[in-house]
Amino acid sequence: MQASDWFEAQFAYRFRRPELLETALTHSSAGSDHNERLEFIGDAVLNFVIAISVYERRPADHEGTLSRLRASLVKGSSLAALAAGLALGEQIALGPGELKSGGFQRRSILANTLEALLGAVYLDGGFEAAERCIHRLFADQLAALPDAATLMDSKTRLQEHLQARGLGLPVYELGQVSGRAHEQTFEVACIVAGLGLQGQGSGTSRQRAEQAAAGRVLEDIIAHKPG
Repeated sequence: MQASDWFEAQFAYRFRRPELLETALTHSSAGSDHNERLEFIGDAVLNFVIAISVYERRPADHEGTLSRLRASLVKGSSLAALAAGLALGEQIALGPGELKSGGFQRRSILANTLEALLGAVYLDGGFEAAERCIHRLFADQLAALPDAATLMDSKTRLQEHLQARGLGLPVYELGQVSGRAHEQTFEVACIVAGLGLQGQGSGTSRQRAEQAAAGRVLEDIIAHKPG
C-alpha cells in the first residue's frame, strides 16, 4: 500500500502536498530532508488540541489534574503504542543502520514520526484538519479518561496522602547500589516516621527505586486502612 493510501485509510485525510507526507515519514538517518522540523510543529499542535479536549471533557478538574491527563496521552510511550497500532513503522523511511537495528519498532522513532505526521497535516490543511486527525487518533483514549488519582505517581500520591493527614513528608534513604556503571540497581528505603512505616524499593535509577519504595508504603497504608 502506498503511503498516501495508508494515511488516508488511517486518518481520513489526503494530502494536497504529498511531499509533506514523504518528509514526515523520513527519519533523519535516511537523508537530509527528514521529519524533525515537522515533529516540532506536530508536538505543539498535538499538545494544544489534547489540552483543549481534556479541558472540555473534565470541567471540574483543576489545572494539575488536566496537566497530568494531557501528559498521560501525549507521552512518548502512549504515542508509540498508537503508532504501532497503525503499523506506522512499515511506512517509515530509515537509513541502513536504523533499518538493520530494527528502528521501525523503536518507540522513540514511532512517537516522533507520529508527531511529524500531525505537523505535516497542520501545514497542509490547517488547524482544523490537524484537529480532526488528532480526535480520530485519540477517540478511544478521550472517551475513557482515567481518574485523577490513577494519574499520580506513587511519590506524589503518598505525599498528598500524608499532607491531607497533617503528617510530615517521607524520607528517602539510598541504600546499596550494585552492578556496573551502565547497569546499576539502586536500593532505596521510604520512611514515614509519623505512621511508623517503611518501604523498600529497587530500580535501575534512584528515581525509579524511590517510586517503588513509595508504592510499598502506599500498599501498607491501604492494607491497614479501617473499613
